[in-house]
Amino acid sequence: MQTKLLILLFFALAFITCKDKIDPNPVPVPNPVPGSTALTATPQRINGNPALGEAFIKTGNFAYAGIPLRVFRLANSAPVPNELGRTGENATIAYDYTAVDAFNGVKVVSANCLSCHASYLDNQFVMGLGNTMIDYTSDNASLLPFLDLIITNQYGANSPEYAAYAPFRTAVKAISPNLIMPTRGVNAADKLAAVLAAHRNKTDLTWLPTPQFAIPTEVVPTDVPAWWLLRKKNALYYNANGQGDFAKTLMAAALLTIKDSSYARTIDASFIDVAAYLKQLKAPAYPKNLDPAKAMAGKPIFEKNCAKCHGTYDAPSTYPNLLIDVATIQTDPTLAQMHQTYSQYNGWFNESWFGQGSSKGHLQPTNGYIAPPLDGVWATAPYLHNGSVPDLFTLLKSSERPPFWTRSFTATDYNYTQMGWNYTKKTAMDTGIYDTTKKGYANTGHTYGDFLTDTERYNLIEYLKGL
Repeated sequence: MQTKLLILLFFALAFITCKDKIDPNPVPVPNPVPGSTALTATPQRINGNPALGEAFIKTGNFAYAGIPLRVFRLANSAPVPNELGRTGENATIAYDYTAVDAFNGVKVVSANCLSCHASYLDNQFVMGLGNTMIDYTSDNASLLPFLDLIITNQYGANSPEYAAYAPFRTAVKAISPNLIMPTRGVNAADKLAAVLAAHRNKTDLTWLPTPQFAIPTEVVPTDVPAWWLLRKKNALYYNANGQGDFAKTLMAAALLTIKDSSYARTIDASFIDVAAYLKQLKAPAYPKNLDPAKAMAGKPIFEKNCAKCHGTYDAPSTYPNLLIDVATIQTDPTLAQMHQTYSQYNGWFNESWFGQGSSKGHLQPTNGYIAPPLDGVWATAPYLHNGSVPDLFTLLKSSERPPFWTRSFTATDYNYTQMGWNYTKKTAMDTGIYDTTKKGYANTGHTYGDFLTDTERYNLIEYLKGL
């Protein structure tokens, strides 16, 4: 049902002043490689409870409004598995939604963080895996009249149920037309953040009917990174834009649903718990048999050519936290450039409630991209920050990267040899394809594997499977 697509808009983002314990995280950072900058750690609050953070992700109530539960069930009546082991109303609701109490006590359904940060791979549900099945190719605000009619008929236009739905309706009407993308599978999180900021008062976070600054026209694509990488990183997001207190920055995901900053303060402690949970989350193990001889042959290739940027994985492991300049990595520069040029959003965040207090988030645009940790890299196709490369083999052999391609968006359609999604090469005239000639969608750069033989590539991939 398309209502599912509509409510996904709740959380396309990745993820108070108080006397919490601070983690100075004084881990030394090695000298950067040429064309890179070492990212230093910023103080973090460390008194979070991972178990409470996991519970909050699964059942926590930080939605101010949503679709009345009964109406949601009418539109989503098919039985679903209970991957999260939830109880009560939530036991029969898909993992990426949560039944919560709206501001007036009405039971509503809200999308939760797992809308973007969990997915199936093959037949395995993977917590923290970026959702590459998401679809932003249509304007979901077109579904609002359908919901209006049902809710009005069921409860009345002046009912508490309609009042609990109205703020959600207002936000979707303002946001959805700004998030339309030409292809399925990539995320509009950065554009969503900009639209939400334009509609929120920076002092108290109340909703503004009219945008307070111009909203960029482009929707720059991103591939949702795996949650388990957070525990190693000194900055959030592909371009290291998110610095300062991680819990405070992650909490910006609630901007669509919170009433104001007073409501934000009530859930701040829960996001300290969420950050603690994310920092202990580990990558899923490779589910197939590994070839020990190939993996052993691939290890020195990795250590010689990859480890200086992506770290080492024997105990004790290392991770250098390097920001690689766009001129060096040569991947699509659009995402980094957007954050540098869109000063209104960065300024809003740093001057808003999120950027204030003794524990505060901070946005600092850069001209590069983080060389990410490679824990669980076998599961995180497609590759590069914009999801433009379907598998590891073509990442390591740039001449084989398809300029136009599509995939089935079936979770079982995974290629364990090439290590990524099975794909079909298309032409520029096909619709609904991944077109790497579009701005923001280029599959260029990261050509460090081009000198390898195919045998060396497959050996390297075999080693990477075990990380």
